Amino acid sequence: MTTSAWLLFITISLVTALSPGPGILLAVSNAVAWGPRKTVWSSAGNVLGVFAVSAAAMAGLGTLLHTSAWLFAVLKTVGAVYLVYLGWRQWTSKTSMFDTPLPAQASSRKSDAALFRQGLLVALTNPKSILFFTALFPQFIHPQAPMLPQFLALTSAFAACVLISHFAYVLLARHTHRWFGTPHRARIFNRLCGGAFGLLGLGLLRLKSPS
Repeated sequence: MTTSAWLLFITISLVTALSPGPGILLAVSNAVAWGPRKTVWSSAGNVLGVFAVSAAAMAGLGTLLHTSAWLFAVLKTVGAVYLVYLGWRQWTSKTSMFDTPLPAQASSRKSDAALFRQGLLVALTNPKSILFFTALFPQFIHPQAPMLPQFLALTSAFAACVLISHFAYVLLARHTHRWFGTPHRARIFNRLCGGAFGLLGLGLLRLKSPS
């Protein structure tokens, strides 16, 4: 993978991971209800789910990438449209994850295994991750190179972005929840995130086939 393609993948992964979704909401909720250290378990389960979804998507990519340039262009367009759609949905959103109060401190404790399973199920059923791997991964895979190292490198990079996003939102929610909760600032947040998705979608159209 070229340096520009790698940087594009990292940027897409980071923006995708930072986009508010069920994984982030779970991390924020657990951090407040059980403490930041407990969030590690649900985030670990989320990362395992990411690897599972990625492996399922990668299983059929080898044959796909040996097909025509026309099919590659179609798949690339699907990925770009998906990013633009996410950007449009974020841009036009009237609410944000900061609109509702954080949950109160829970009176009973939850086991680490339960938190791990919770994070795993969220990842396995998260449409954002599923569509990300099935629609966007093929653009960054080289069929001539061994598949396993590419799988480990790309999925690990995306998983690292997931962990970074969880950590960032936990800190953000604990310290600036009220500041982001105002309608004006929530709108700015949504439009910045939506605009980033749109630009990345346009950037994805410039990728050339690795075959």
